[in-house]
Amino acid sequence: MLENYFPILLFLIVGAVLGGAMLAAGAVLGPRRPDADKLSPYECGFEAFEDSRMKFDVRYYLVAILFIIFDLEIAFLFPWAVVLDEIGIVGFGAMMIFLAILVVGFIYEWKKGALEWE
Repeated sequence: MLENYFPILLFLIVGAVLGGAMLAAGAVLGPRRPDADKLSPYECGFEAFEDSRMKFDVRYYLVAILFIIFDLEIAFLFPWAVVLDEIGIVGFGAMMIFLAILVVGFIYEWKKGALEWE
């Protein structure tokens, strides 16, 4: 029973060794030119202007929802297209219903002005 898990253990060991080797190679071979901007706590190179807990505009969240809608659409369309000849007209109809629901959500966001930037 435990011999079935040996490939997984081997995969984890090889991954850990390769990851450690790459980190060590980067630490040894990488350039070291520290300055005040690189050592600051912010990646942008300058101090933050406002509080880190500031409120974001709701449009950022609407764009994220749009991304999820289209990401879901693509994630389900590819496997569906691969097995379309096996699932027949019933699978085709189910996917058309799914796409119609996504299109209704897209049209709703479009009409609400989620795609407009000021």
